[in-house]
Amino acid sequence: MASQQSFPEDDFSIYYVLAECRDHYDPCPVNETEENQPHFLGVTGLRNLGNTCYMNAILQCLCSISPLVEYFLSGKYINALEKDCSEVATAFAYVMTDMWLGDSDCVSPEIFRSALGNIYPVFMKKTQQDAQEFLIYVLNALHEALKKYHQRKSYEKRSIPRCCRKMIANESSIITRLFEGQLSYSIVCLKCENCTYKNEVFTVISLPIPSEYECSLQDCLQCFFQQDTLTWNNQIHCSFCETKQETAVRATISKAPKTIVFHLKRFDILGTMKRKLRTDIHYPLTNLDLTPYICPIFRQHPKYNLCAVVNHFGDLDSGHYTAFSKNSVTQAW
Repeated sequence: MASQQSFPEDDFSIYYVLAECRDHYDPCPVNETEENQPHFLGVTGLRNLGNTCYMNAILQCLCSISPLVEYFLSGKYINALEKDCSEVATAFAYVMTDMWLGDSDCVSPEIFRSALGNIYPVFMKKTQQDAQEFLIYVLNALHEALKKYHQRKSYEKRSIPRCCRKMIANESSIITRLFEGQLSYSIVCLKCENCTYKNEVFTVISLPIPSEYECSLQDCLQCFFQQDTLTWNNQIHCSFCETKQETAVRATISKAPKTIVFHLKRFDILGTMKRKLRTDIHYPLTNLDLTPYICPIFRQHPKYNLCAVVNHFGDLDSGHYTAFSKNSVTQAW
């Protein structure tokens, strides 16, 4: 049986191989004891530039994913750079190089923050931001800088059931190869029983939390992938009935990404009140099995090992982000 572990107030989890996160508001202090300790590859702190714990937690995770590390440290990214968008990717490579090849216990991500801020000015403000949103913006900026165009191959659709067909992207990058997956929604009209399918690309899956007290990640997954009935104002237009009808909707994973990111929806709206769910979420450290939620034709990678968790402490108005992660060299948390 896989071991279970819970971290308080999870914001989202990344499943792959990551490194330890250190995030301090003040410049990193160094004492005599720390000076005599060996410096492990990838175990490097990031200076807080003023309410940038959300950024540091995400960077620690991204800068520790093994294939992403290899891609940037080997210089492969240089050949893929788009001139108009190269600043963010180059700055990200600098951060990664400092963390993996430098000899400092703590480095500053200021250059990366400035580069990303030129595209998304909100991250230049010294105010707390949402870690999940920051992750999505970073992945998008890196993809735009490193994307290559490919022609669609229509023959790839042959002999594949419509519900399980993958969307063949025009653009690909190291980001899409590592993080991009696809959900397939089956939509059944409850009047005429006509079934249609809708495909949706994702890099993050936002999971509901079905309990206020305690539950497992599998409980969250089952809640997300269970059939949902859309009624009243949520009815969907049926092309056969030519009017809005009640429908049954169920999602499956038609393409499982190599690195899957889950966002746990802790902020809940109850009537006119907003609240934060403080449910303890339990999940396996190894062999998270997604087989029940993946289209049977595409079950090559149904299991994942936990590599990092970003936590949010606080409430709706204020808080602090930290991260737990696994070092790919020492295998220690």
